[in-house]
Amino acid sequence: MQAIQRVQAWRAGVAGTKRNITSNFQLTEEQKMLRDMCRTFADTELAPKAGEWDKNHTYPADAVKKMGEMGLMGVAQSTENGGAGMDVMSYAIAMEEVSRGCASCGVVMSVNNSLYGDPVAKFGNAQQKEEFLKPFASGQKLGCFALSEPGNGSDAGAALTTATKDGDHYILNGTKNWITNGPQADAALVFATSDKSAKHKGISAFLVHKGTPGFSTGKPEDKLGIRGSGTCSLIFENCRIPASALLGQPGMGFKIAMMTLDGGRIGIASQALGIAQASLDCAVNYAQQRMSFGAPIAKLQAIQFKIADMSMRIEASRLLTWRAAQLKEAKQPFTKEAAMAKLMASEAATFCSHQAIQILGGYGYVSDYPAERHYRDARITEIYEGTSEVQRLVIAGNIYKEYNP
Repeated sequence: MQAIQRVQAWRAGVAGTKRNITSNFQLTEEQKMLRDMCRTFADTELAPKAGEWDKNHTYPADAVKKMGEMGLMGVAQSTENGGAGMDVMSYAIAMEEVSRGCASCGVVMSVNNSLYGDPVAKFGNAQQKEEFLKPFASGQKLGCFALSEPGNGSDAGAALTTATKDGDHYILNGTKNWITNGPQADAALVFATSDKSAKHKGISAFLVHKGTPGFSTGKPEDKLGIRGSGTCSLIFENCRIPASALLGQPGMGFKIAMMTLDGGRIGIASQALGIAQASLDCAVNYAQQRMSFGAPIAKLQAIQFKIADMSMRIEASRLLTWRAAQLKEAKQPFTKEAAMAKLMASEAATFCSHQAIQILGGYGYVSDYPAERHYRDARITEIYEGTSEVQRLVIAGNIYKEYNP
């Protein structure tokens, strides 16, 4: 009974949490309204169900539908393309708040917004935007990004999936792995080698509808974290698609993928921020309520040091993420800054979720509290859309360019 009361008290405390947000003065009134809307949505409709979705590996279809109705599936896409017409900063803010409530919902939103939506908006023609962007940015349909393969890992240029020209069509053959939204997606942005002799410059990008003959999905992956989101392989066996499915020009696929991942890292940094912030919320509320030796453990210096370190890393990560978002919105180079934000925020999420478990002790190790879920969810943020090791390579490479222009 005492344990149940403690969980109920903790949940009430988290729901009533009032937090400041870094550099609040930088936000426009529209951005503040969006933040408040997403925070309320996360507190009332995502966080209370996130544990159940995680435990049962349940895709949160109703929540994703509601996110579409709220304009969150195409935050920074233009209204002409079916989106909300807001800026990249707004996207980062919304991603953090949604991910704070449920990291699985956050990654579903991130992939549809940035990995799928952005390249179609940037490189698609009018017909492609009408067919492959508008219904996706409005939340009516869901997209996915198919770059990774069983054997290429961080070597994105080693695509074995092929696209063979056959008159007015291309024939796709190959397998894509670890595709977030794969089981639920209505269409996929697929990268395949159309000219083997050109190596990475021979990779092209294609838009492929789910249900196209020769296009199937593998079984959903049983993952450590973000278990409410669907992940699977995409399998192409003599999948015949029209030449009009080509996004951009032949051989532009690798360039499209790299540019897309730069923007996607802002989304993942924001997702990681949400996980880190949720971990801090959990730890602070528990520490203020947990009594030991006649006083809340929040008064213990050891706990205060952990809380201070967690908060410091979150604030620093948020500033890096916002800086990358502002540069992207201003159409300035942001590759290095996005890599820094993704690296810092993902490692902050891992650190903060680890510290939250330490603060909660035994309660951090059981599913009555969300601390263990945050810990599991955080781990993937250091892996997908470029591992932490790759981010360091990207950062160093760009620094060298600055010293040797």
